[in-house]
Amino acid sequence: MSEAFRGQDSAVAVIGVSCRLPRAAGPAAFWALLRDGLDAISSTPADRWGVAAFDPGSPALGAGHGGFLDGVDHFDAGFFGISPREAAAVDPQQRLTLELGWEALEDAGVVPERVRGTSVGVFIGANKDDYATLSRRYGVEAITEHSTTGLQRGMIANRVSYAFGLTGPSITVDTAQSSSLVAVHLACESLRRGECASALVGGVLLNLSAEAAVELSRFGALSPDGRCFTFDERANGFVRGEGGAVLVLKPLRQALADGDHVYCVIRGSAVNHDGPSEGLTVPSACAQEEVIRFAHERAGVQAADIQYVELHGTGTRVGDPIEAAALGAAVGRPRRAHGPLRVGSVKTNIGHLECAAGIAGLLKVILAIHHRQIPASLNFRQASPEVRLEEQNLQVQTQTAGWPDPGRPLVAGVSSFGMGGANCHVVVSEVTDGEAGQSTTLDAPAGPTPWALPLSAKTARALGEQAMRLRAFVTEQPEIPIRDVAWTMATARSVFAHRAVVVAGDVDGFLAGLQDVAGLQDPAGLRDVDVSSVVVRGV
Repeated sequence: MSEAFRGQDSAVAVIGVSCRLPRAAGPAAFWALLRDGLDAISSTPADRWGVAAFDPGSPALGAGHGGFLDGVDHFDAGFFGISPREAAAVDPQQRLTLELGWEALEDAGVVPERVRGTSVGVFIGANKDDYATLSRRYGVEAITEHSTTGLQRGMIANRVSYAFGLTGPSITVDTAQSSSLVAVHLACESLRRGECASALVGGVLLNLSAEAAVELSRFGALSPDGRCFTFDERANGFVRGEGGAVLVLKPLRQALADGDHVYCVIRGSAVNHDGPSEGLTVPSACAQEEVIRFAHERAGVQAADIQYVELHGTGTRVGDPIEAAALGAAVGRPRRAHGPLRVGSVKTNIGHLECAAGIAGLLKVILAIHHRQIPASLNFRQASPEVRLEEQNLQVQTQTAGWPDPGRPLVAGVSSFGMGGANCHVVVSEVTDGEAGQSTTLDAPAGPTPWALPLSAKTARALGEQAMRLRAFVTEQPEIPIRDVAWTMATARSVFAHRAVVVAGDVDGFLAGLQDVAGLQDPAGLRDVDVSSVVVRGV
């Protein structure tokens, strides 16, 4: 390892994560999809293109395939204080980002009400406005007093800041396909300058209109096979994906001092532009190599330290060889004595999320570090002759496996390149043993102890549904101590009008109590539950 990561004072911790991705309604489901090497690509839903007179199965859409979310029209407007009339005019990308922001804060153990009025920043990568396209099909009669705020992309970040009462920078970033990773870079820079104390950062894309897909098809970007064949001889374009992810970032020293759970550390990042390449949308190998080297310099790492790189990896005939050459020059060949550099692309699992692709790739790496396994990159059979993997000392990760050198700090890079030439690279690592020693821990009482597990929700039905979800969580993840679940629910969750408390001394008692609360989800059965209702089991 190079000098123990130069510039530790500038390191940024990832302390919360959330996502909604194809066939993955949250980080745990996303990790399961990655770990098991699953393909989330499907045929385009028959009703996805709305009123457009367009056949979703047309070859113009790349065989009508993509990575899609279910229920993109579902939204609990009342939870966020938005009227049904206004919600109908609000881009679903705004709605999804609100939900992801709330979930990321909860995952970080941050009660949203406690950060109101504080300098938390919001940085969201977004560059599509399909919902505005759909709305305009209905003419001027469809325009309401909420259309201006509901349809502007800049409002995606602003809506989160307003809803949560956050006073830090609030920026929607558009650098085409590199938007969300550039948002991460900007968020880290803002934290280092002290503009914000913590930050919500992410990206979002929903594919709602046929027009956007037709544009990409006629540009020649989409694979007629409906798959991303990253670095493979079959590479012929990409398949579209959709969804979003949001992270909670905090200066590492502060996160350790506060006793936060740290998923991983962002050591450094860099951005640049291709400059005068062979064409507006033709990547520059020199610029990509330069942005990677600059990110390494800022992170205090050397090529030999990097064990894995999450590629931009779209699976295009022009882009793949250029990216391989740049990565080989910056990392692969300089580390030849340490074996080939492992590489892969999440686009082979969920499709290309375009402006949200960078955050999806970063989240994959965060989870890979957290679980100490590198997931397989799919659809790789034989390398394209133009990619020259052996010459560049690169190796596609084709099986889910442990890190190449787990005895050393796990270090990875993430690349994201915009079609107009805006490049970004981020260096991520695990928390080192020396850093972990600076964190604080909570000592649990010795011996059997009853624990109180509180639940609350804005509606009676939501209270019962929360009990069901929590029961499933406790059942599916028995390795998590019940005391930790109870502590989190008591100290890191918002308190709403409808409440219940389960008190028990063991897991079976909690499961029984949660089942009782879940059984009351009929609104009639919870009509009078507007103060604490105690279910006692196993005390």
